[in-house]
Amino acid sequence: MSKNYLITGGAGFIGSNYVHKLLSRNESVTILDNFSRGGAPRNLDWLEQTFGKDSFRVIRADVRDASAMAEAAQGSDVIVHLAGQVAVTTSVVNPRDDFENNALGTFNALEAARLSKKNPIFLYASTNKVYGGMDDVQLVEESTRWLYADLEHGCAEAQPLDLHSPYGVSKGAGDQYTRDYSRIYGLRSVVFRQSCIYGPRQFGIEDQGWLAWMMIAAVTGRKITIYGDGKQVRDILHVHDLLNAYDAAIEKIDVSKGQIYNVGGGRRNVMAIWAEFGPMLEKLLGKKIEVAREDWRPGDQKVFYADVRKAKHELGWEPKIDLEEGIELMFEWVKANKGLF
Repeated sequence: MSKNYLITGGAGFIGSNYVHKLLSRNESVTILDNFSRGGAPRNLDWLEQTFGKDSFRVIRADVRDASAMAEAAQGSDVIVHLAGQVAVTTSVVNPRDDFENNALGTFNALEAARLSKKNPIFLYASTNKVYGGMDDVQLVEESTRWLYADLEHGCAEAQPLDLHSPYGVSKGAGDQYTRDYSRIYGLRSVVFRQSCIYGPRQFGIEDQGWLAWMMIAAVTGRKITIYGDGKQVRDILHVHDLLNAYDAAIEKIDVSKGQIYNVGGGRRNVMAIWAEFGPMLEKLLGKKIEVAREDWRPGDQKVFYADVRKAKHELGWEPKIDLEEGIELMFEWVKANKGLF
C-alpha cells in the first residue's frame, strides 16, 4: 500500500535521490523546498524530466515558516526532514541564520507532524558533528591517517554529545527535539546521525560535501585547498545505502521509533580526506593534482567514523556499496555531468 511522503529539502542532494526512489515505486510525494541551494533547480528539472511534472507535488516554502510547514504536513504518512543549513563554516559566519534554519526549522517540522493528528513517521537527518571533537578519545597517527586508538568499531551512539560550532548546536537541538517528541508526544520519530554522504546529484561546495567538491574541482580544473594535514579520517556512505536505511526504519517503525542511529560507512569505509583520497582521485583523473594548504578550520574533527552495529542489529541494515566502487561511480557521474558545474 502506497504512502504519502513529505520530503523537506526534497530538491536537495539526498532529497532528490529519495524522491526518485519513492516515485520509482509509485509512492505519493510532496517536496517542500525553498530552492536556495544552487543544485535544487537542476535536481527538480531532473525529477520532472524523469517522471513528469504531474507525478509529484512541489511546495516552494521555507521550514522557518511554521504555517507553511503545518499546511504541508496535512495528510502525510511519512515526513522526512532533510532541509536546513548544511555547513559548519557558514554557521560560524551567520549563527542566527543557522539557528533559524536548523533548530527552529526542525521544531516547526516536528510541530507540524504533531498537530497533523495523523501520527506520521518522522525521520530526521542529524549529523556526526553532534559528537564534537571527541577530545576525550585517544587517537593514533599513522603514515596516511589518524585513527581511534581504542574504538575498534568507531563512534557509537552512546558517545556523549559535545555540540561544537553553531552548526553542531543547531543540528544537535533538532536531534534532541526529535528524540524527545517520541518520548513526550508519542511521535514515531527516528534520528539518523549521518556521516559523509556522497553520490549522484551532489553539487558539493568547499564548505560541505567535501568528496563531491574535490571531485568536481579536479574534473573542472578548480583550486582545491586542503585544511590541516589532510590525514583527517571520515567514513563515507553512498546515498543509495543511506536511503535503504530510511526505508528500513520506516518498515520497522515499531522497533525504530524513538531511536537514534549512526548511519555511515563504518570502519570498513574509512578514508583520509586527502592523504588517501588524493591518490585515488589522481588515478581516476589520470594526472597529478596541485593543492593549496591552509591551517585547520574550527570544529574540524581529526577522526570520525561511525559504529553502525546498532542499525545492523535492529534494522538489518549495513552499507552495501564499498568505498572503491562508490568513488568510481561518483567520478563517472561527475565526468558525465561536467556541464552542470
